[in-house]
Amino acid sequence: MYTENNHDLIITGIHMDLTEAIKQTVTDKVERLFRHEDRIIRVKVELECVYGKGGSEHEFIAKGHIEINGPSMNVSVSDPDCYKAVDLLVDKLDRMLRRRSRLQRVKRKDTHEVDIPASLPKV
Repeated sequence: MYTENNHDLIITGIHMDLTEAIKQTVTDKVERLFRHEDRIIRVKVELECVYGKGGSEHEFIAKGHIEINGPSMNVSVSDPDCYKAVDLLVDKLDRMLRRRSRLQRVKRKDTHEVDIPASLPKV
């Protein structure tokens, strides 16, 4: 687990060894998410290597889980290249964060009348 700038980042490898290069790449890419959204509590990234039936072909599955105030976000992408899978994962998480932020702004600006059943006192 890495703690940078008061943010938690957990990187896990399933059926594969995580090299320092992979860890550094994931850390650098995920830092972009922390810059865009300051309310993120924790980001978990799981990198999994799945081998095909022949054993020669493999595919990398990158799963991301963002713990944030409100509903958590879960994303999964797969690609034959591990680094590309990480890029796709971070791009997808970034799109979700931007969409969530945009929807919150729209909700905040959406004003509507509230009917109060009781009469208010005259001041």
